Amino acid sequence: MRKLKYIAVFALASIGFTSCEDAIDITQVGILNADAAFTTVADLQLGLLGALDEFDHTQQIQFNALFTDELSIGADGGGQGAGDGTSAFVLNAGSAFPTALWFNYNAALNAVNRVIIASEGIEIQDGEQAQFNDIVGQLHGLRAYAHFELLSYLSTDYTDDSALATILLDFTPTTDQQLPRNTNGEIFALIDSDLTTANNLVASQSNPVFISRDFVTALRARMAAYRENYALANTLATQLLNAHGLADRDEYVNMFIDEDFTEVIFSMSRTIGDNYDRQAAPGGLGNAFAGGWAGANFAFVNSTINGSPFFEMGRGLFNLFDPADIRLDVNLHPTSIIDPNYQTSTNPLGTDVLVISKYPGKGGQNLLNDLKIFRTSEMLLIAAEARAAMGDLNGAASLIDQLRDARFGSDQPTPSFASAQEAFGAVIDERRLELAFEGHRYKDLKRLGARAGRGIDRDVIDCQFLNACDLPLTSNLFTVPIPIIELDANSNIQQNPGY
Repeated sequence: MRKLKYIAVFALASIGFTSCEDAIDITQVGILNADAAFTTVADLQLGLLGALDEFDHTQQIQFNALFTDELSIGADGGGQGAGDGTSAFVLNAGSAFPTALWFNYNAALNAVNRVIIASEGIEIQDGEQAQFNDIVGQLHGLRAYAHFELLSYLSTDYTDDSALATILLDFTPTTDQQLPRNTNGEIFALIDSDLTTANNLVASQSNPVFISRDFVTALRARMAAYRENYALANTLATQLLNAHGLADRDEYVNMFIDEDFTEVIFSMSRTIGDNYDRQAAPGGLGNAFAGGWAGANFAFVNSTINGSPFFEMGRGLFNLFDPADIRLDVNLHPTSIIDPNYQTSTNPLGTDVLVISKYPGKGGQNLLNDLKIFRTSEMLLIAAEARAAMGDLNGAASLIDQLRDARFGSDQPTPSFASAQEAFGAVIDERRLELAFEGHRYKDLKRLGARAGRGIDRDVIDCQFLNACDLPLTSNLFTVPIPIIELDANSNIQQNPGY
């Protein structure tokens, strides 16, 4: 737990220096006195912005893509992402991703908790109550999201309330505390409580870069699907789908250059000049700590064939796309070289170059884009999964048909399912296309793969480049380990099975 304390100081300093610098009265280097830092609602708003800035999803995008079947080695690859064996299914307590996940989200929790605690001492002036409530509500929504992200990677079984999850942090622990992991049930209870608070307090606004009531509903829908509480998942997801609808083909293209928000429920804002406007963090490109431009997960310069792509779209993923599907246009840059005879090519790295363009950049800055966390299409697919689980196979088929009609821009054949497994298979296949490079694939396979009859699907050529072809869904590697930095510092922490 001492490592969490180091994170606390880091997070505290981060909020102080990057978000509310003018309000700080520092009595000792690295220590922020909350009473001095937060005295007004305006200060609290800056604290919220500082806490939001602690949240990143770039590492999840890279890990999900590289560990599963979304990527292959690029034409200009130089060993990126392969240093700790992630692409070859090597995952242990010393791997980069568990460390990044643990560090980043516990730092975010520390930042959020300190602002929540500070809010208790704020004197609210006339006319400020609504803004104060909105800020506190957003903070509780962020805390719920951080706990859910940690649980979703660290828990062995989302449906078992007695399974271990992460450490429950609704307070700021002292430096000498060594806390054990809490159970799923305990973490889910806190998340539910925080989401109730958020829903009651946040203003009626729909700006997708802030926490809204729709964010609360979307997180609840995702959580219900993970827990296989499908009646609730269907209700919540359908509510959002009906409220927002799906993007048409033009809107879909513009969504990924941050010019259309038709179906964006929540995204982490990334703008020129912010803390994430950089190529990569210490550790370099392809490293799990590289929390800079999202597109820098895949290329050095830009998202064209001349942009030095060190990762490319995996052939297994590419082969699933229909050329008429707008999602292929978004995910694959038109400068790509598509070799129909790639399997027999003597130089497939040179003759088959599938350049990823989901994060092309904006405002003149290549590779910098918002990180989409909740979208309406995910809600549609949650509803389809729920209906399949509840035996409504026609309802699941109708929803998948609705999504495909939107992405093709024309009426597509409605699928027909003879069993729940067929329906689950269609759902996970559609999630693979719709949510590619958005940080979902690892958890989708973990929770839905067996019921869908699907596993990691790397093409033979990708296996050759990545030195691994398949990983059984029963592998302990579909649960992320507690990192060594926490194990060394906290004698009360329990490691996940198999590590």
